Amino acid sequence: MSFDLSQFRQVFFDESFEGLELMESGLLSLRDGAADAELINEIFRAIHSIKGGSGTFGFAPVGAVAHTLETLLDEIRTGARATNGDLIGLLLRSVDHVRHLLVSIYEADDDGSDVTIDPAILEELAAVLGNPPPGASGDGAGGATTANAHAEWEIHFAPHPELLRTGNEPARLLRELAELGELRATIDVTAVPPFAELEPEECHLSWHLSLRGLCSEAQISDVFAWVEDECELSITALGPEPAEASCPSDSPAVASATEAALEPEDTRVPSPSPGGVNRRNAGRDNGSIRVSIEKVDELINMVGELVITQSMLSQFRTADLDRERLLDGLAQLERNTRELQENVMQIRMLPISFCFSRFPRLVYDLSRQLGKQVALEVTGESTELDKTVLERIGDPLVHLVRNSLDHGLESPEQRRAVGKPETGTISLNAYHAGGNIVIEVADDGRGIDLDRVIAKATDVGLIASGEVVSKERATELIFEPGFSTAGAVSDVSGRGVGMDVVRQNIKGFGGSVEIDTQPGVGTKFTIRLPLTLAIVDGQLVRVGDAVYVISLLSIVESVQGHASRVNSIGGASELYSFRDEYVPVARLNRVFDVPGDAQRIVDGLLVLVEADGERVALLVDELLGQQQVVVKSLEANFRNVSGLAGATILGDGTVALILDVPGLVRTQRLAQVEPNPLEAA
Repeated sequence: MSFDLSQFRQVFFDESFEGLELMESGLLSLRDGAADAELINEIFRAIHSIKGGSGTFGFAPVGAVAHTLETLLDEIRTGARATNGDLIGLLLRSVDHVRHLLVSIYEADDDGSDVTIDPAILEELAAVLGNPPPGASGDGAGGATTANAHAEWEIHFAPHPELLRTGNEPARLLRELAELGELRATIDVTAVPPFAELEPEECHLSWHLSLRGLCSEAQISDVFAWVEDECELSITALGPEPAEASCPSDSPAVASATEAALEPEDTRVPSPSPGGVNRRNAGRDNGSIRVSIEKVDELINMVGELVITQSMLSQFRTADLDRERLLDGLAQLERNTRELQENVMQIRMLPISFCFSRFPRLVYDLSRQLGKQVALEVTGESTELDKTVLERIGDPLVHLVRNSLDHGLESPEQRRAVGKPETGTISLNAYHAGGNIVIEVADDGRGIDLDRVIAKATDVGLIASGEVVSKERATELIFEPGFSTAGAVSDVSGRGVGMDVVRQNIKGFGGSVEIDTQPGVGTKFTIRLPLTLAIVDGQLVRVGDAVYVISLLSIVESVQGHASRVNSIGGASELYSFRDEYVPVARLNRVFDVPGDAQRIVDGLLVLVEADGERVALLVDELLGQQQVVVKSLEANFRNVSGLAGATILGDGTVALILDVPGLVRTQRLAQVEPNPLEAA
């Protein structure tokens, strides 16, 4: 009898990658010599689960490395070995290698028999394990050597029929046995009686077991100690007894090294460096998503309500049409559809911790590379946003964190010289503001030298020599393509790429980014993003024959234009007075070069919108109504158009363009529209 495990492969890989991320974050949280017991237990359980799953699917390379890691973590867990920076670094590299092995097996879609373990990792682990911790004895599972230890064992386990009645479970015994090494099992069903004679409380199965892992017969016998009188058990060692056990008795490192020695020389290629592997999401199916059972229950309930409403509406016939009941049914259908939509949207919402979880390791690695002492503070990781936004914000955030660490934070010596703590701080924070999510990346470093920025911009021709540049304009220069003030090119930064890409990527999904910097105090990047890219609550407006959609979350108010409130400054821009505040006017017909009915402000309507803390009045011909619209990408179906965030199809089949309000606000702020003075009145 065979059982198809392929249906569970994706679940195994998803859970394994999550376990590795948990291990990584836990290891980064450890402090030298002062380990948190529960945290270490979580790390241990994660690698134990990966090892067990690898054994189930026959992924021997993963199981071998995972088992060795489990042994080392068990010594830390029991207090026999203290943690330090070097040990944590080795464990992190080992986690990277397990991830690399899993990615390779996933992409090859096989059992990993062709995947090679990096011998350097095994050698490092063996060297640590071969150096017994203080007070460790040479006996038992945790010792550095084991009497009568062998690398391979053959075991026959045949329970007596009454074993199940005593409360013992063969599967539990096999799981414990698998903790000693790589276990392969063959089930013998020849003793199972015909179905009509079968007693469900009797055990008629037996197992032929092959165990690969450096352990002793005593350790194997201990697993079966509780059932030794209720089974037939034989344990046979295969192969010679090792001269010396250079790693703990239950480590598979020797078996793995033996496998490598038997391979042809030209096939033993070291695995790629973990640094070259995409540690996050590599090999994972980004088309899948985990959903809590509560959200699924809510969705099922809403579908039930929708079915009830559909059943009620189906009872109406043209001959006996009851208008009031029909209207009630349609109103109920609208409510159910809206609630169903909201519940479906909630399924797409994920905590931003999925994105933030990559940064502790990034900061750890980069700070060691740059010789800086850095503390990472993360808040708001439970803030939820759409899965699509979450996937696209990762790379821009990596750029900003690397920029803060490389350019922003000073070296320990420089910080000490100016009276700062030697350890710099990078902060990641996320929170909801209105209908947007705000992400802040801040550091307490040297700040941006705006005078140097202006000088560099003058040298490359971005601004004219002697031009007076405001602080706001100077910070905007940083986002110019190819702009960099780095004195030297490194593998971290300095090539003039990155910040312009950050802004373009964020603008690509309706977001914005701003910089606030103070010399000697630090720099903060503020990113504002839509909660979802799929659906927008919008106000439809008409400009000539064109229809545009403005997000309701961006609208402050709409008013009829009055000539007495219009002002023109230097003939370069129009301003409109809203409650003692002058707001620049953007004529949408000019912005998008389309015919418009309102040639004067008094002939149209002004829609006051706000983004990034600034306001702009949009001149339109008419307000058409409000509705939810499904966002379609312009870039995917046409091309990227400045000032537009996407498009949608209305109920009558026509296409309406969705305005990029943050982009319009920024454009209005930096580039002035030349008005016709005669049209202002």
